Amino acid sequence: MVEVVMPRPASTVLLLRDGAGAAEGRGEIEVFMMVRHYEIDFASGALVFPGGSVEQGDHEIIAHAQLYSGGEGCDAAGLSFRIAAIRETFEESGILLARARGSSDLVGAKRAAEISAASRAALSDGKVTFLKVIEENGVVLALDELVPYAHWITPIGMQKRFDTWFFLAAAPHEQVGAHDGRESTDSIWLSPHEALAGGESGRFKLPFPTTRNLIKLGKQASVKAALQDSRGKPIVTVMPVMTSVNGGRQLRIPLDAGYDGELFEVGKV
Repeated sequence: MVEVVMPRPASTVLLLRDGAGAAEGRGEIEVFMMVRHYEIDFASGALVFPGGSVEQGDHEIIAHAQLYSGGEGCDAAGLSFRIAAIRETFEESGILLARARGSSDLVGAKRAAEISAASRAALSDGKVTFLKVIEENGVVLALDELVPYAHWITPIGMQKRFDTWFFLAAAPHEQVGAHDGRESTDSIWLSPHEALAGGESGRFKLPFPTTRNLIKLGKQASVKAALQDSRGKPIVTVMPVMTSVNGGRQLRIPLDAGYDGELFEVGKV
């Protein structure tokens, strides 16, 4: 009997910006992605979106409602996924989805850079909590900037399993992001089509869920269109099922999840 490993809650953010001419229908949407360090034990060397596991500290922030805005109607689990999404994005890219206390505007690039320089490394090393970073810098997490996009659970039978929520978010103005040099070794803004072409050519290593979400995102002409299309849309959970067929392997995902098919060839047994 195969031991069923319980999936760890995790969050991923697709940070979006309009490429040149995208807002006028002449260009393409762009997404922030990173190359994971080759020594990382999960998806090593892969081109991915910022994200990671939900931590205990994310749950602790829930009790401090003055430190976040948005998330109305979410239960504790829903809030923890959103808080983790913003924390992981900050840790991995330096981009901060937050507002100064009492302000309706997202933190500017200069202020985000100051907070990043003072706190990002210590936060990643576990030397300071995200709760403390928020409190000391007088910011409020902008949970309302996150739009639920997808929900994937690693297939049964895998040794490492994650229960991952994907969120869309428009990147704050002039916050361009940068990889941390530890968990990731490179970062880039690129269109979904560029990322997919890199996966086909061998330039990039793309995990299966990343590929599916890039194809889906590539149908959107602008950040505004992507957010509007996803806001309020029901999300079908995807937990791929692997089967062996004629010496090869196939993954099956729910057709009503809105991706580019239901059955996918993923290599030889």
